[in-house]
Amino acid sequence: MPNALSSPLSRRGVLAAGGAVGLGVALTACGSGDGGAKDAGAGGDATAGPWSFEDDRGETAKADSVPKSIVAFTGTAAALHDYGIEVKGVFGPTTTKDGKPDIQAGDLDVTKVEILGNVWGEFNVEKYAALAPDLLVTAQWVEGELWYVPEQSKDKILKLAPSVALWAAETTVPKAVQRHADLAESLGADLKSAKVTDAKARFEKAAGRLRAAAKSKPEIRVLVGSASQDLFYVSLAKMSADTLYFQELGVKFVEPKVNSQGFFEELSWENIDKYPADIIMMDNRSSALQPDALTSKPTWARLPAVKAGQVVPRVTEPIYSYDKCAPILDDLAAAIEKARKVA
Repeated sequence: MPNALSSPLSRRGVLAAGGAVGLGVALTACGSGDGGAKDAGAGGDATAGPWSFEDDRGETAKADSVPKSIVAFTGTAAALHDYGIEVKGVFGPTTTKDGKPDIQAGDLDVTKVEILGNVWGEFNVEKYAALAPDLLVTAQWVEGELWYVPEQSKDKILKLAPSVALWAAETTVPKAVQRHADLAESLGADLKSAKVTDAKARFEKAAGRLRAAAKSKPEIRVLVGSASQDLFYVSLAKMSADTLYFQELGVKFVEPKVNSQGFFEELSWENIDKYPADIIMMDNRSSALQPDALTSKPTWARLPAVKAGQVVPRVTEPIYSYDKCAPILDDLAAAIEKARKVA
């Protein structure tokens, strides 16, 4: 992914940059394995007759029949997969430099989908057209902007098929998961299957565990961070679907003095100790520097949470299925349960 911070960009471009995403950006994924997966739109009787779906822009996508040739942002495709709906093409972080599935691909078999773009600003319109798409699906972090759909080619892309955008920001995890489930159901998914209902039960149990952990340790403060070579980003929890939900469950977060965009505050590495924190949640996306790459930063090593080993990954762009979101809640609950006050 190009360093979106090195040149002027739209706000969504900044959000996509490794550092900027630390905020969780006001957004976020959950999904399951291969069991019960079906071809896109293969929902028996559901494939007959006209199809429509009102998305989070308030726009209604329509087709003469349930879409079968679906192209989606990688994380969204992973969520649909967890509900049993497969896509033909993806765009967004799908494979790493060594060819392995990107973390945002979830349980997708990346060898069986056409990858139209793997980094910010990349979307092969010709390959997209060749798939004869019935539907384009992506996230929405900023109103009116489609995640990972390049502005310069957006008009060409949107002429080829109906589109659906689902909020990744300005929402909470349960709402985002439900919206992805609604879309999957419209495409033929069986939300009453044991796979889905079992995952939902795990999610609800994990939410209860996190609520209890936060209540038992109200003194613990969590910082949401993301690292780039030159800057450290501290995100405002209420701006992201995941961290806003954690707040609702009782987790206490550091509140940075955000910039004009409202999502995060940029700090130089000399000033990363500005906000005391007992736990640091670090952006786990491949576009951001991970903790093991920060050992050369003396100020990082001196942070109390780092010294105490209380640094945990943050799934900045969750896969919005019950299956994938339940572990996110469990992992944070476990971190809080084990944490001690160090700041």
